[in-house]
Amino acid sequence: MVRQFFAFMLFATVAACMPSWVQSKQAVGQDSCALKNEDWVRDVLAKMDTIRPGMTRAELLKVFRAEGGLSNGLERRFVSRDCAYFKVDVVFEAVGRPGHDSDGRVTVEEDPRDIIVKVSLPYLQFSIAD
Repeated sequence: MVRQFFAFMLFATVAACMPSWVQSKQAVGQDSCALKNEDWVRDVLAKMDTIRPGMTRAELLKVFRAEGGLSNGLERRFVSRDCAYFKVDVVFEAVGRPGHDSDGRVTVEEDPRDIIVKVSLPYLQFSIAD
């Protein structure tokens, strides 16, 4: 009878402590997941930050891809290859061709040799599709 009582008490103690133990394990798992997400975002932003004025469109396209929406040959929005919600706006200088037509309008033509003049700070935005 004493043995059954101790077994019952041990079971009751473990059962009473289990919910807090399970919750603490879940909280640790959630913190771990949040840290992994933060690490991933930091890595993506660091990769995006490697693009600077003076680089070419071809170098930019190793980290970004063009997004849909309104643009022209010298100004365009680009999205990270890692996450399409991370974006930058880029201004180029035309290389090997005129950047404007005879009426002064910016051409739609793009060249991998075009030089980056300005890159915006990265920002978040939902995708834009044509």
